[in-house]
Amino acid sequence: MPDNSTLTSSNGTHTAFTIDTGDTAWVMICACLVFLMSPALGFFYAGLARAKNALSLMYLTILSVAVVSFQWYLIGYSLTFSATGSKFIGDTAHFLLRGVGMEPAVEGQTIPASAFMIFQAMFAALTPALAFGSAAERMSLGPAILFIFVWTTLVYDVITNWVWASNGWLFQMGIMDYAGGIPVHISSGLAAVAYALVLGKRRDYNENANTPHNVSFVFLGLALMWFGWFAFNAGSALAANARSVNSLVCTHLSACTAAVVWVLLDYIQTRKWSIIGLCTGAVAGLATITPGSGFVSTSSSLAFGAIGSFVCYIAIHYKHKMRIDDCLDVFGVHYVGGLVGLILTGIFAQKNIIALGYPAGTPDVDIPSGGWLDGNWIQVPVQLAGIAAVSGWSFVVTYIILLVINKIPFLYLRLADEDEIVGTDWAEMGERAYAYLPFDEETNTHNRRSHESDSNSETNDEKKGPRFNRIKKLLMVDRTTVIKGVPDLIEEPVLDYGQSKDLGAYPLGKSTTRATGGDLLQKASAKVREEIRENEPVNLEDHPMSVQYHSKVSDATQIASTSNTPVSSSSSNSENIRK
Repeated sequence: MPDNSTLTSSNGTHTAFTIDTGDTAWVMICACLVFLMSPALGFFYAGLARAKNALSLMYLTILSVAVVSFQWYLIGYSLTFSATGSKFIGDTAHFLLRGVGMEPAVEGQTIPASAFMIFQAMFAALTPALAFGSAAERMSLGPAILFIFVWTTLVYDVITNWVWASNGWLFQMGIMDYAGGIPVHISSGLAAVAYALVLGKRRDYNENANTPHNVSFVFLGLALMWFGWFAFNAGSALAANARSVNSLVCTHLSACTAAVVWVLLDYIQTRKWSIIGLCTGAVAGLATITPGSGFVSTSSSLAFGAIGSFVCYIAIHYKHKMRIDDCLDVFGVHYVGGLVGLILTGIFAQKNIIALGYPAGTPDVDIPSGGWLDGNWIQVPVQLAGIAAVSGWSFVVTYIILLVINKIPFLYLRLADEDEIVGTDWAEMGERAYAYLPFDEETNTHNRRSHESDSNSETNDEKKGPRFNRIKKLLMVDRTTVIKGVPDLIEEPVLDYGQSKDLGAYPLGKSTTRATGGDLLQKASAKVREEIRENEPVNLEDHPMSVQYHSKVSDATQIASTSNTPVSSSSSNSENIRK
């Protein structure tokens, strides 16, 4: 039952408002489930990366929750949702969550402002974590804390204010974004591109080394994200009503359709049924339906999943033409998926679906119009204007933030070469996901790229002595150090984005196909050495067991030869006795 309450405002007047306990409980549960998406994203990203970088990605997703939650309490919520802000950014009216309590944040809501605040905080926490996927395996962890705080303040808060605050200029223009296509997917997708550009490519980018180390983690991460995504979209109704249910159903159908389409596209190209393709397709469908789940019908959601999956699949398989090392395909899945979803929302949005979130008997003129299906032809241009404005702001501001941070001497964004070889986990955290990983005795950075140089030759730095090398490393200019104890990760070859695949018994002609997965026959260097040793011919004459065997045979032959004479004499004596 609704709880009708009356509060006294700061100016002494009495303000009546309604708090619905069911709606409040629903939003609180959704906030908890959206939080679950952050560690789920950590599993998803860790499984796609190599084993030596798995923990760092888990670390970054939870670090994002911690830093953004503090920023949101301090100033973020006020900059985003203060009712007295400008069209561009909010003000400090809710600094330190001042005035955020039981009274609803917006007139007409039936939940406390504090419930709305914590639900939106989970959205803000997830967004920068998505962007880190493009910088995986070569980013330094130290600057991440500063980057998350500054990026959330200057990019996420500003963009979200434009789209969802009552004073935001995109909101007043009439843009349709139900659950975060612009604030979450568009902003993080372009931030990911900026991060990848500033860092540059991984050292072994051209060596077909981008092999996911644990597909089970990918599957687990997808399952938990899918579960949390129900709350991500359905909770955006901020009430347990029919529009929330419609959003949940649309979310599920879009993800299912996209997963099937992606798997079929993968099979057409590679004749392989890829579980990574299945998981990637589901994420693409979820990202595509996010902006439209509260505006479109369940039938339209099937088109969102199919079209979004197809376009994202094409984007990922042509990502190498961009010459950008987006390690975990944040741009191809989240930005492209969000972009397609926003455009399709302008086409398929319907007034009768929007009306599900309004009380019964609301006049028709008070309900916003839909998209092209309702004859509102200006909606798609409005959506495109929002995409263009947010894309430009996110990319430019993120790029500037990263350049400034990288100028600080102790906050270099990129790992040193030797740390990249060792892996972010061991070099930056002193921890490893798997304690049983073997280590080679010595790995030379230069020899990993080419085997043409002589391993016994001394470099100029080696001739100058170890003291000179230590000075160079102290000054952070030594990028060619020979490292002792570098992990040689024996990883089973699993599927990966955008890599060529040797199909073996399924030749598809001379053209090279690019599947979601990587080369199934790709082998680590330690595995290759092991197979070479197994195939080497064994000289049995020199083998210790062979020598021992021949020794026993010779001894037995000698004993048998010495025992022949007594046997013959005894037989002759027995013949004499019979005679």
